[in-house]
Amino acid sequence: MDDRRRPGAEEPVRVQHPLARVALAVAGGLLVVLGVVLLVLPGPGLLLVLAGLILLSRAVPAVARFVEPVRVRAMSGAEASVASRWRILGSALAGLGLIGAGVAWGLVSALPFSSWSTGGGLIVSGIVLLVLLHWSHRRVNSTRQ
Repeated sequence: MDDRRRPGAEEPVRVQHPLARVALAVAGGLLVVLGVVLLVLPGPGLLLVLAGLILLSRAVPAVARFVEPVRVRAMSGAEASVASRWRILGSALAGLGLIGAGVAWGLVSALPFSSWSTGGGLIVSGIVLLVLLHWSHRRVNSTRQ
């Protein structure tokens, strides 16, 4: 990558290889779509939308203007999720419930859409929920101290 100066800009503009831009755009687009789907399904939708927008903004600089408003909203949602012990407990139980449901959907063939692909999706959602819950809790507690 070479650095070029944009007229009137203080920082150099990084010119990316076209394949890198395509890879960032595809990965960012997939994360945005997955995040939008998870806004209505159990999962960390807004945080995935944020991650997708960050990647997209590296490939398409015009997208960068959407990153900060989504970041503010995602971080306030993350803080709200760990605002009380009851919310933490409810979120942790939901994560464990998703993992348990995923195992059940993988093992019990009598359930509708029973397969390990369905169960695996539920298990991954539960694990992501628990990891993000832990991250949110650490983030909020570090800012309080």
